[in-house]
Amino acid sequence: MSKCHDINEKDIQLHLSSENNILLVGNPNVGKSVFFTYMTGMDAISSNFSGTTVSYTQAKMVIDQVTYTLIDVPGVFSLEVTSEAEAVAEKFLQSHPKAIICVLDSTNLQRSIELALELQRYDVPTVYALNLVDVATEKGIQINTRLLSDLLGAPIIETIAVRNHGFDQLKAALKVVMNPLYRSPDRPVNCAHCQLGDKKIYETAGEITKKVRTTNSPTDQKKRKLSDRMINPSTGIPIAIVVMVAALGLIVGGGKALRAVFFLPLINGIIVPFFQNLFGLFLSDGLLKNVLVGEYGVFVIGFEWPFALVLPYVFLFYIVFSFLEDVGYLPRLSILFDNIMSKLGLQGGSIINIIMGYGCAIPAIIGTRACTSKKERLVVTGLVCLTVPCISQTGALIELISRNSYFIFVPLVTISLIVLVTAAAIAGKMLPGNVPPMIIQVPNLLIPNRKTYLKKLMIRMKHFFLEAQGPMLIAIIIAAVFKETGILDFMAAGLSPFIQGWLGLPAQATDGLILGIVRREMSVAPLVGLNLSNLQVLVASLVSLFYLPCLSVFGIIANEFNAKTAVMIAVVTTGIAFFIGGLVNQIGSIFF
Repeated sequence: MSKCHDINEKDIQLHLSSENNILLVGNPNVGKSVFFTYMTGMDAISSNFSGTTVSYTQAKMVIDQVTYTLIDVPGVFSLEVTSEAEAVAEKFLQSHPKAIICVLDSTNLQRSIELALELQRYDVPTVYALNLVDVATEKGIQINTRLLSDLLGAPIIETIAVRNHGFDQLKAALKVVMNPLYRSPDRPVNCAHCQLGDKKIYETAGEITKKVRTTNSPTDQKKRKLSDRMINPSTGIPIAIVVMVAALGLIVGGGKALRAVFFLPLINGIIVPFFQNLFGLFLSDGLLKNVLVGEYGVFVIGFEWPFALVLPYVFLFYIVFSFLEDVGYLPRLSILFDNIMSKLGLQGGSIINIIMGYGCAIPAIIGTRACTSKKERLVVTGLVCLTVPCISQTGALIELISRNSYFIFVPLVTISLIVLVTAAAIAGKMLPGNVPPMIIQVPNLLIPNRKTYLKKLMIRMKHFFLEAQGPMLIAIIIAAVFKETGILDFMAAGLSPFIQGWLGLPAQATDGLILGIVRREMSVAPLVGLNLSNLQVLVASLVSLFYLPCLSVFGIIANEFNAKTAVMIAVVTTGIAFFIGGLVNQIGSIFF
């Protein structure tokens, strides 16, 4: 049985006691997660962006009828402890594992060899997997594997992870190096360079690379030119605009098409009438029937909100995001915007966490573990909670706004950007600490492997159903019970001076504010279908956008930082939501 863990001291100490641990180590973006999936049979997301494997993963692996625990250590460039991921990697290496599988990148060999030389200090039996050899061949790169094996003092297996090539040989090599006879006194195990200093490691890695690698005329000049254009501001910014507009068009247009053509007819034409007729057979009109199939009935909005309102946009977002991730575009976007992000006190790589937040805030916040300072983690977490709607909430906002005018997106996006920049600037000055310059390894531009891409997409959709649909259903049940018992109407009446006076919204907005505590998209859903003015739609969208994190996000913030930080973010975001929403309503009422 396999498990996936978040990084914490207690979990690490539990695994340090195991005598049959094998560590999977390597730089980010070398395909470690694909190795893990194929070697253990466990589904692990393989990513094309540095820092994705921030939490470690473990599963059982059998070699020659012996069961071992394979641990996918967070991807690192160095074992100098400058980030949480590097600290965890070092602790695993100090735990006397049975062996190490070190994944080398054929296309960025020197960087991989530097890490390989650092690993030799731990004197652990090691097998090197030389991955991406197919991509290296496309680039005209040839590597003398036998010579590299001699220089590193350990077996080297050529692999193409996405094609399941080389894994049998890798397991056979592991069996050899774990044999006690392999470590006899007259055969030292890969410690030829273990006493080298950091500077000497860099120089030695360069010397080894020159000896074993030859480069012919590259066959992928078009890819190289395209990559250069993606990170050059004069061409990269227009490319980024085209990519984002195309992505937004696919998500918004495709989502609305799926909703109108498939989901709404299926739900409103078949599923909901079926349950209404079914319960009508044995239930008389009253509270129970209304809770089940009334206006806010569990078997009415329980299908319409999660599936017709949210699911189409979530599905298309993950199609687009996973594709951009696997192609290798996202790290290039980080480099392109590094200069702008640095002015906000952040690294360019933080934009990836922000983009991830549009899918879900939880992986975006967990992904901040790859940040090199606590200050940057806090700032990015705060920005994601404040100004980045998750894809479920975005779907609801799209549906709300599109019923009036798409031009409402202009002031909505403008105000959100102003708030983002202002919040980042204020947080950068108030929080102690510094944010070091960005160091990132740019992966190759690749055509995604279909099997790996589809597997990743399936895993992400599975996580969405498990993590989002449950809380959404709870919110729907609360909505049904509160609505039919009159509790929502009572609360709406009490909050009327604030909701209808300061915010200028109808009484139904109270439903959203209550349900939004459970799931953020629920702050919008009750307003969809109402006859709202453009100003009311803008105000409602702003309040929903800046509103407090949902319960699951609140919990992950408390876990990653502490409860005080979670409460502070919730209070600040809610205050900003009500202040900006009310301010826009009061100013807009003067002119419209």
